[in-house]
Amino acid sequence: MNRVLWIAQWLLAVVFLFAGISKLLAPLPQLAAQVGLPAGLLLFVSWMEVLGGLGMILPGLLKIRTGLTALAALGLVIIMIGATTITLRTAPLTLTLLPFSTGLVAAFVAFGRWRLVPLKGKVPESGRVAAV
Repeated sequence: MNRVLWIAQWLLAVVFLFAGISKLLAPLPQLAAQVGLPAGLLLFVSWMEVLGGLGMILPGLLKIRTGLTALAALGLVIIMIGATTITLRTAPLTLTLLPFSTGLVAAFVAFGRWRLVPLKGKVPESGRVAAV
């Protein structure tokens, strides 16, 4: 199960890093007009996609704050709920399968890393100062 979760995490990381970076590099006013959303919201979503993509892999690779992977996946689920809703409103029904299935994969990672196979990280050191 751990390998399946890692594969899903890497796939989500690639998808969201690509989506977020491509939105950040695109001309924001044109993109906002095309999608029908405010430019500020698109900018926010773009940064959250980039951070969510990084959150899929970095905590596990670095073994620091590994619980953030489940939280990042949950955040991506929320983004995909919005994407599915917008796609339902503006595009044919069949096109909603992509954001919906991506959201399901993110939900699987969130649940898997939270309950099934949590990532193990380094034990944090206590905040005590050593006596001299």
